[in-house]
Amino acid sequence: MPLVSVVMPVYNSAVTLGAAIRSVLTQTHSDLEVLATDDKSSDDSMDLLRDFARQDERVLPESAPERGGAGRARNLAITRARGDYIAFLDSDDMWLPEKIERQVTFAATADTPLTFTSYYKMDAEHDGESVDFAPNGRVVRAREHVDYRAMLVQDHIGALTAMYDRTVLGTRLMPEMPKRQDYALWLSIMRDGIDARGLPEPLAVYRSHRAGSLSSNKLSLVPYNWSLYREHERLSVPRSTQALAGAVWHSLRKSRI
Repeated sequence: MPLVSVVMPVYNSAVTLGAAIRSVLTQTHSDLEVLATDDKSSDDSMDLLRDFARQDERVLPESAPERGGAGRARNLAITRARGDYIAFLDSDDMWLPEKIERQVTFAATADTPLTFTSYYKMDAEHDGESVDFAPNGRVVRAREHVDYRAMLVQDHIGALTAMYDRTVLGTRLMPEMPKRQDYALWLSIMRDGIDARGLPEPLAVYRSHRAGSLSSNKLSLVPYNWSLYREHERLSVPRSTQALAGAVWHSLRKSRI
């Protein structure tokens, strides 16, 4: 049974953190470790992490030496990972109980070291547990196959569903960027000629705004996407413009879910 390292950045998320960690600890695939990095929270997040660690040795919390943002917190966790697979979950989202088991089985036959799944969206105020989650109609469907070109015009990989095979790719860190570090990581992997495969079954739950709402948070990512295309991917201005237009269009479509 492969060991799965779960990377979780934490910042002032005491309200949702418990449900997120419990959704990992109740996985049917039990050979895992939760590498949670607290990014200098001012609430009780770190105390909660320590409580979980006392109750379950698979929870391995760490406090960041200084506030560095989600990307750096994820990288601190990745550098501690011992697993065959690296998977990602933010502290306000959840996995359904069979997520890891199904994805590890899928990855073994997918002929690629980068996989992802479909996922549900839930309201930001949702306070239930993953084991009690009732499937709804708000599903972001995973594409069966995604290559580098397709990823440039839309980030098809929901970070809460992404998993890469460390035995094939080695330890891959996120680029040091203010935002969109996860998107940049998928692109850097796929730029090497690796395509991603999607599992159509929704196996995670993403906390979002109400259906039909394009949040200011999403709109604020536009300049970061532009910087990603120009500085990280080194695309020309015309190609960056085309990619950005596609990304905005797909964000509008996804916001309706």
